[in-house]
Order: sequence, then structure tokens, then C-alpha cells
Amino acid sequence: MNTKNIKRLTAMAAAFLPATTLRLTPFSTLRFLSSFPLSNPLFRPLRRPLLEGFPTNARRRCFCTAVPQSPGSGEGKKVENNYENRFGSIVGEFRRKLKIAEVKGGADQGLSRVGQSLSIMGWVRTLRSQSSVTFIEINDGSCLSNLQCVMNPDAEGYDQVESGSVLTGASISVQGTIEASQGTKQKVELKVDKIIVVGKCDSSYPVQKKRVSREFLRTKAHLRPRTNTFGAVARVRNALAYATHKFFQESGFFWVASPIITASDCEGAGEQFCVTTLIPSSHETTDTSIDAIPKTKGGLVDWSQDFFGKPAFLTVSGQLNGETYATALSDIYTFGPTFRAENSNTSRHLAEFWMIEPELAFADLNDDMACATAYLQYVVKYVLDNCKEDMEFFDTWIEKGIIHRLSDVVEKEFLQLGYTDAIELLLKANKKFEFPVKWGLDLQSEHERYITEEAFGGRPVIIRDYPKEIKAFYMRENDDGKTVAAMDMLVPRIGELIGGSQREERLEVLEARLDALKLDKESYWWYLDLRRYGSVPHAGFGLGFERLVQFATGIDNIRDVIPFPRSPGSADF
Repeated sequence: MNTKNIKRLTAMAAAFLPATTLRLTPFSTLRFLSSFPLSNPLFRPLRRPLLEGFPTNARRRCFCTAVPQSPGSGEGKKVENNYENRFGSIVGEFRRKLKIAEVKGGADQGLSRVGQSLSIMGWVRTLRSQSSVTFIEINDGSCLSNLQCVMNPDAEGYDQVESGSVLTGASISVQGTIEASQGTKQKVELKVDKIIVVGKCDSSYPVQKKRVSREFLRTKAHLRPRTNTFGAVARVRNALAYATHKFFQESGFFWVASPIITASDCEGAGEQFCVTTLIPSSHETTDTSIDAIPKTKGGLVDWSQDFFGKPAFLTVSGQLNGETYATALSDIYTFGPTFRAENSNTSRHLAEFWMIEPELAFADLNDDMACATAYLQYVVKYVLDNCKEDMEFFDTWIEKGIIHRLSDVVEKEFLQLGYTDAIELLLKANKKFEFPVKWGLDLQSEHERYITEEAFGGRPVIIRDYPKEIKAFYMRENDDGKTVAAMDMLVPRIGELIGGSQREERLEVLEARLDALKLDKESYWWYLDLRRYGSVPHAGFGLGFERLVQFATGIDNIRDVIPFPRSPGSADF
């Protein structure tokens, strides 16, 4: 670049520079696109890590910071810029809110905080006004316990109490000092200096102190977490989810996100929700004529015009996709929502539910059973150790003895029993069952509960080696040709909690099984590829997360352990 061109570029830069001296920051400087040797640049390149590693004398195109340079001055002075002060401000530091669980937690139940001044935000559970003092109990959802707030008429904001703004359900912020409580229900209370009503509550608020049925609360699913029962369920559910990730991560597993939309039917049952755009979306859906759905010349639905070009469904399981990553990462797990279009209105079924599905490479059925046992004992122990107040609530109000039952799961060794032996045990039982017991039939809940609760005294039992005719296509066929390497873990009160198997890793055997069940092998081409390219023995299991929450809380209806239950005829909220 000659001297004349350099002078021209210098003049252009000067034209764009402000008349006053400004300090330019890296992201508020004027940049030019230039191409010239950088041994003595008039326009200094932006010093960012992105440019590190390039030779300083290389000819390259780069974004440059315009810096005025006085003749003979050597280093140019950076032009200052106060955009930060004029147009923005620094984002503040995130600060964790103080929760009631922290105030009242610990062995001393908050006594170590006596004398501390603090602020708490939450929702009013109860309010009692006496002649000279008002008692307000608030809860912020962090624990079962409420915090009792004691308020005198001289407290700032007391007029809001007098005006009736502080009602059950209202959200408030209270500031004051922790004191030792004069009552017997709690060790500490908050002496209120100031109260602020954050959000008023209408008098029609349906979740009052009086007890209401869980059936009623299902119609108020947006408010039921504010009750003791559903707040406790939510906290235990959270603890189980956290413990699930913790167990698998500590055991060397990788979490994999399996797809929600699929063209495969993992279970082969056909009870799937169809995903289609052939029916117009949004408000047009209810006004759509059936004639608007494209059809083939034969009068069938023309799936080639659908979004995916073929039928697609909401997944019933992430297992098949999980296997693909297990054959690359060795040990993985999925944890996500699954769906089943089973028209059942029982207390055991949901249309939308969450599944935990680990897959272990280089593993057989014995490894699978050992992993399932270790997992269940780990998460149950975590809940017992970290949700003591909630578990005591369940033990008192939901299921007497649940803590003892769960402790047995943690402490006792699990038993395994062959399917054939289980059938023989049931046939000899001095008990009349509603459903028939016969080799070749699947076990019903009453059979499973008899085995684990009565035959083995409340101990978890794993039934293994089921007839292949009642199990899924992907389960490994045993040498007897009649059974597969499958297992179901049975626990008291629930029956089957975990179902798993060793997967069929032999290509020819798997193809024959698909043919026998009249399943389209073309839909499983990628699944079969896993057997063509470096197949390994592998195993895994599936656990319905809501059933696990039921098991840990004693809640008898599965619709009460998921935030927003989906079932036939019900998709509110």
C-alpha cells in the first residue's frame, strides 16, 4: 500500500472520529476492514483472544480499531468513550433469597438465628388478630413448616392488616427480627417491623385452611401446590429427580436427550399419539372438515403430505434411541417425558409421564438387575436423608409406616426369582386371585404385590426370564427358545416399579423376531444397524418416574404425583 493510499485512509478514519477525546472500549470502537502489512499499522487491530496465534506481519483481512495518531508521537492515544455511563448500567449480582427452610432448619430449628434481622417473602396461610397482636403464618414453599410472624399495631404497614388486605392466599414481604417463640408449635418466630402486601388475594380463594379432597384439588391444579400435601409431593419429586441425575453421573453415565417425536413404536403396542399437521393448527382445528385432510387415490390418508412425510408419533420410550448412544458412550441414561394413548381412567395410568431409562453396554441381565437395585436404594436413601420433614408428614397423614417401609428397601438385600418359580409360588398360595395364574400369562398387580408383600415379607423381589410371547421384540432370547432375558422389579404397595432386559444384540435373531411380530423392519433400519456395526451385549431398564414418586410418598393416585396430569378427557392447565 503506497503512502498516498495510507493518507487517504487516515483522513477517512479522522472523519468518523469524534471531535472530543473519548476512551474507546473494545465493543464500542469504530472498526474498519483493511488489508495491509501489520508491522507498523496506523489502525491498531482489536486485541482480542480471537486474534491470538496469528503472526503480526501476516497480510490478512481483519476488523481494526480506529486510533488517531499524531505524527512522530509513536503510540496513539485511545479515544475515550462513555457509552456505558450514558446508555446502560452493570447487571447486578444474583443473590439467593433467604428461605424459611434455612431460617427454621438445623438441629436447633432456628434458635441460632435469634436476634437476627431478616426479610422473608411468601404466601399467607393463616391470620389471627387479637386485641394487641396479630399472628400471621406464611409459607414460601421451601419446606412444610410455616413461619409465624408476630405483629403489633405500631409495625409499619399494619394498616394493610386493618383494611383486610392481608388474607389467606395473599403474597407478602415481612421484615423483622427472629425471636424465641412463646408458643409450643415452633422454636422461633419473626417479630415484624414492616409488612408489604405484594399481591392481594380475592375472597373466592379456594384453598383455605379447611381440608379439601384431592379429587377437588385436581380441578385446581394451578393452586394445589400451595397445600401441605402437594407441596410435600413436589419437594420429594424434586429430590428424586436430583438424586437420579446424581446417581447416574457419579456412576459414570452420560445423560442423553431422546426425541419426543418418533416414527418407531418401542413397545409394539400401537397405543401412540399421532403427530400431524394435516389437520390445521390453532383456532382452525375445531372448524376443519374431514374432507380437508389430503387422501390418496385409494381414499387413505396421504401421509406423504404430512410434516415428516410419513406417520409420526409421540414417543412411548426413549430406549431405542438410548441404545444408539450406549453403543458409543458405553453407559447412558435418558430422563424425559413419554406418552401413551391408552384409554384408561384408573389410578395407575397417565397419558403423559416421565421415564428414566439407563442403557449399559457390555452388560447382561445380571448387571442390569444390580444397577436397578443400586439405583433404587440410592434415591430412596437420598429422600429419607434430605426430606425428613416431608417424609414425617407422609408417615403421619398419608401412609402409616412409610418411613419404615422405605428403610427396608435401603437396608435389605433384594431377591431374584425366575418367572416359572413365581407362577408355581402363586399356584400354591392360599389366596384367591381375581385374575388367573398360568404359565404364559403376564403377572397382574395383585400377583406382584402378593409376592413382594406377603410371600417375601415386604422385601423387593425381581422376577426374571419371562415368556417371550408376552415381552417386547428387543429382549434377548434365552437358550431355551421360550423365554427372554427380561426382569421386573416388584416393590410393596406398587407391584412392578422397574422393568428391564438384556437387549437382543444378534442381528439375525432380532430380524426374525420383527418378522414374527409383523413389524416393519424398514422403520427400524437404524436400530438394526447397531447390530451390523460393532454390536455388543447390552442391557437396560425403564422406570416410570411417577410410580417412583408414588412409592416414596404413599400417594395412591398417580394423578396426584405429577404437576399437571394428562388422562382421557382431561388436558386442562
